[in-house]
Amino acid sequence: MISMAEIDGVEDWLIDQSLGSPDLGSMFGEMCERLRACEVPVDRAMIGWSTLHPLIEAEAAIWENGTEIQREQIAHNAEETDEWLQSPVRAVLVNQEPVLRRRLTNANAPLEFPLLVRLKDSGYSDYIVIATEFDLPTIKDQIATSGIVISWATRETDGFSDDALTAIRYIQKRFALAARATIQGQINQTIAETYLGKIAGNKVLSGQIRHGDGQTVDAVIYFSDMRNSTAIAELLGPDAYLSFLNTYFDATAGAILAKGGEVLDFIGDAVLGVFPIGTQSLDKAVAQALSAADESRKRLKAINADPALPHVLKAGIALSVGSVMFGNIGVPHRLTFSVIGQTVHAAARIESLTKTVGADVLMTEDVARFASERSKPAGSFELNGFTDPQPLFTLDRLF
Repeated sequence: MISMAEIDGVEDWLIDQSLGSPDLGSMFGEMCERLRACEVPVDRAMIGWSTLHPLIEAEAAIWENGTEIQREQIAHNAEETDEWLQSPVRAVLVNQEPVLRRRLTNANAPLEFPLLVRLKDSGYSDYIVIATEFDLPTIKDQIATSGIVISWATRETDGFSDDALTAIRYIQKRFALAARATIQGQINQTIAETYLGKIAGNKVLSGQIRHGDGQTVDAVIYFSDMRNSTAIAELLGPDAYLSFLNTYFDATAGAILAKGGEVLDFIGDAVLGVFPIGTQSLDKAVAQALSAADESRKRLKAINADPALPHVLKAGIALSVGSVMFGNIGVPHRLTFSVIGQTVHAAARIESLTKTVGADVLMTEDVARFASERSKPAGSFELNGFTDPQPLFTLDRLF
């Protein structure tokens, strides 16, 4: 016998969850367990939701009694599999029907979806899909909606009773409230990290949003700029140049991220990256920056090997190390989180000298000493902020 008083206990638990920052898949699995404890005969359940993410279109979690939660992420433009094209969940979304139910053990039950046949063969007796919409930003297409869709299945001989369905509908709406808060938090985190970077995004989300908030930190600065960008832009035209530019960013900014650094800004076709020295040692931060420079050159070499590339892609990379101001700059109503200081200005100036020296990578002496025999003197040069000419060094290739 299903007790609504016990169901109310599940509702109270969901309210507590919505006030925190739970993992959506784990919360879903525990909710199913709690429903079973209330005599709601759920043996299998799946939840799917759309999100706002540059790489991921939707996510899903599948719970089965006695097993761990299975998770799935669906990328944008991912090829639609036969399983998805013949899915009852997809049918609900495409047809914009709030509910789909199939009594699997009924002789005349329409089992038009392969999943239903598999569930029947596995001993399931009843299957229902319920969609609950709510307003959240998502990348809209013909199918995706903002909200959640949950399928429920049972092995109970007579399927879901009216009381069980009432409890499921009641709890799904309450779960949708907790899910909405959780998905909104994920979207906020994604947007902050995508547009500001992981370090800066977390600082902003933790409350450092006032004009002038920031701190002085030691860091390795990585500055990269594309060669001949103006001529290439005129040659290719806006659309082709944008694609070419993103290819360049994948080779340079992508290398920074791959080696543990942070991309702080895109300045036209220049990339400003940072490897903070705080939670790690100086030698490790420099090693990461040097590795990123190597990775960038490897990627550029692979890109230029493509005969279909419309123009040779070249870039200069500068590495410097020192103290920088890391924080909010701009005006109170339009801020950016970035780094400023002599070390940053030096890196921009050093990158411009890569053309003069004829090198892919140019670095200060403080960086070069960690590159051992791979560093070669390039001469001494005037740099803004320095009284005397500063020695700079090139970095030999690894390949």
